[in-house]
Amino acid sequence: MPTPIQAKAIPIVLTGRDVLGIAQTGTGKTAAFALPIIHRLATDRRQAPPKGCRVLVLSPTRELATQIAEAFRTYSRHLGLTVAVVFGGVGHRPQSQALARGVDVLVATPGRLIDHITERSIVLAGTQTLVLDEADQMLDLGFLPPIRRIVSHLPPRRQNLFFSATMPGEIGRLADELLRDPARIAVSPTASTVDSVTQRVLHVESRNKRSLLIELFADPQISRALVFTRTKRGADRVARHLDAAGIRVAAIHGNKSQSQREHALAAFRAARIRVLVATDIAARGIDVDHVTHVVNYELPDVPECYVHRIGRTARAGAAGIAISLCDADERNLLRDIERLTRQAIPAEDRREEAGRLSDRPARGGPTSGHPGGQANRAGDAHGGWPRRTGRRQPSPRTHQRQGSASNHARSPTAGPGRHHPRKQSANRGDSA
Repeated sequence: MPTPIQAKAIPIVLTGRDVLGIAQTGTGKTAAFALPIIHRLATDRRQAPPKGCRVLVLSPTRELATQIAEAFRTYSRHLGLTVAVVFGGVGHRPQSQALARGVDVLVATPGRLIDHITERSIVLAGTQTLVLDEADQMLDLGFLPPIRRIVSHLPPRRQNLFFSATMPGEIGRLADELLRDPARIAVSPTASTVDSVTQRVLHVESRNKRSLLIELFADPQISRALVFTRTKRGADRVARHLDAAGIRVAAIHGNKSQSQREHALAAFRAARIRVLVATDIAARGIDVDHVTHVVNYELPDVPECYVHRIGRTARAGAAGIAISLCDADERNLLRDIERLTRQAIPAEDRREEAGRLSDRPARGGPTSGHPGGQANRAGDAHGGWPRRTGRRQPSPRTHQRQGSASNHARSPTAGPGRHHPRKQSANRGDSA
């Protein structure tokens, strides 16, 4: 039974028309473009040009590139099609040797593909189809100039397929620039979250996040979980803390070698570890069955990343739970997420002050507006802090995040209605 994006996209891709497809993460976008591409390649069995490819798929991260290549290999197992993948973090020579003979499908990250173009180990003049997967994350990672450079080496007559989970304005402008009369397919509201993910927010002081995280993992129902942090150093710190508590854990981020990343993913898939701590490079690069929980140890600076993070659970129709730990400096980020997803996330106040106040008799009865009263407990549509009259002022954002030179401090003026710039990620080196 095809998913909605597959049912709508596959017939159009088969006709050779350009496509702009928008669908939530975990809804089967890879099969939506891979299956019709394989059918067309199998029907037209021309030889791939030396040092060239018939189909080029661009992916933002190594993990996602590997995943897409494996999908093509699985779907075309008995058809004799050749598939290659190139990304950074490994040697050039084996990749150049694989490209020398020409391949039917090449899956690549932009940075490493530019390297091969510069070294003239790849020629794209004979490419028939270009696929840009997770196009919005490409722009988040600053890959627009490399994409334009790659496109300049492609023939003008080709099929273009853009797939993304969200539809920011930059994607629309890029689509207008590169697509020819595309079929626009959107199977869910832009930036919506999967209905089968149960979401909740726990308001907590920053200094108490790690102890609360350990408390959460006392629940045996959390059998396979992804924990997301903003920075690489933060991921390592959280992983060390969980390990010290006796929880089987590994960390994955851009500073890890390719072999370390592959080993961590393999252990997570095989359930040899219970928790994988990751930066946003994993928000779309991990497709693991039976992830029961996603924990946002820190909320993302870019609200669209929240959608991708929690999409790592509840995949292929399963149910899942997403828990976000929110401190005072992150309340503006929470508001941005709720504004983007058009929903209020049920919240619970786990701050020490709220706990002390809840032990006192509430003045004015159970509906008192006191921060410790029941009126502002779990389910508060505004995130668990007291309701205020008049205009709400954003809380100061003075805490500068560390861990990477490109992890910029968040703006202290970011508040309701303020547009967040789509930051270049600290993990851009993943695709170099």
